[in-house]
Amino acid sequence: MHADPVAHVVLALAVILLLAKVGGDLATRVGQPAVLGELVVGVVLGNLTLVGYGGLEAFKEDASLDMLARIGVLILLFEVGLESTVAQMMKVGLSSFLVATLGVVAPFALGWGVGAWLLPEHSAYVHAFLGATLTATSVGITARVLQDLGRSQSAEARIILGAAVIDDVLGLVILAVVTGVIAAADTGSAMSLGEIGAIVAKAAVFLFGSLALGVWVSPRLFRVASRLRAGGVLLATGLAFCFILSWLANAIGLAPIVGAFAAGLILEDVHFKEFTERGEHGLEELIHPISAFLVPVFFVLMGMRTELRSFAQPGVLGLASALTAAAILGKQLCSAGVLGTGIDRLSIGIGMIPRGEVGLIFANIGLALVVQGEHIIDQATFSAVVVMVIVTTMVTPPALKWSLGRQR
Repeated sequence: MHADPVAHVVLALAVILLLAKVGGDLATRVGQPAVLGELVVGVVLGNLTLVGYGGLEAFKEDASLDMLARIGVLILLFEVGLESTVAQMMKVGLSSFLVATLGVVAPFALGWGVGAWLLPEHSAYVHAFLGATLTATSVGITARVLQDLGRSQSAEARIILGAAVIDDVLGLVILAVVTGVIAAADTGSAMSLGEIGAIVAKAAVFLFGSLALGVWVSPRLFRVASRLRAGGVLLATGLAFCFILSWLANAIGLAPIVGAFAAGLILEDVHFKEFTERGEHGLEELIHPISAFLVPVFFVLMGMRTELRSFAQPGVLGLASALTAAAILGKQLCSAGVLGTGIDRLSIGIGMIPRGEVGLIFANIGLALVVQGEHIIDQATFSAVVVMVIVTTMVTPPALKWSLGRQR
């Protein structure tokens, strides 16, 4: 009798989900984001071979788990997009735009510099990708801290959250450019400035085009969908919208997460009013259980792929420390973009520090990129990036609490 191939997948999911929630609970109890607990649980599970148990090693490269994690990333970016709107992005003001721009340029330059300094034997593509992993800001972590402190409506909070959203958009564009350059290099060709400009233009056209078209299409799409009387229509339509934009992004050479994020930005509560007026839950509420299922799979797998043995390799801890310093310093420099007086620039710089899930998504994409046989992100570099993500995620809540408390 042959075992059903789904059996090992459901067992893996049971282990991952239960331990992820335990890790999330422990992290929350000590004042840290739940995502940090999920990541640490993954690191522990992925390194049980150090104590002689290798029963979970197959989880790391399991194709089914990997696909679930990839879908989880799309759901996560869709959910982040749903928390913001196009109108909010347009209203964040010049300060948020300048903070976001500096918050991308400075970490990218510092990350490239760290790569060139500590990994001179690697190509410039590796250095550029390291810079790209430092550009993003985790909107969710900072938003949660500001909410817990009762400061989510302050001027600092509005600038931080607006800049973080723009930061993610700019970071995704940089990711598109860097991955495009790397893909071209792997085929043996070099991209001209014109081709790089074309990637930037393609990303901009997709983002702004999908937002403009989506704002016009989505209300009509959901109005038609609201006439269907089957159950789960709102959720199905929302997910289909997310997945179609993800596919379109990939079809024109961008990362699918760009499309998922754009889909979330486009959709607003007013688009679903026909559903909510008849007593149904909103899309954010409907997406949350799916997110709670799939997103921890991504974080635990990312943690499992962190090889603690790699820290014994010369230079890995030094790389992790330098990346962490560059990540923190780069976001402090972005506070120079704040205009006006009476605003706490230090709090804004601290609020932009956490890389969280977005940094991990970038690093995970790097694991799959190869140039002439050289992995852009090898296991040692990936482990160093994970340390940077953990440290920047851990230091932000207490540092932001202290910084905002100074004003009182």
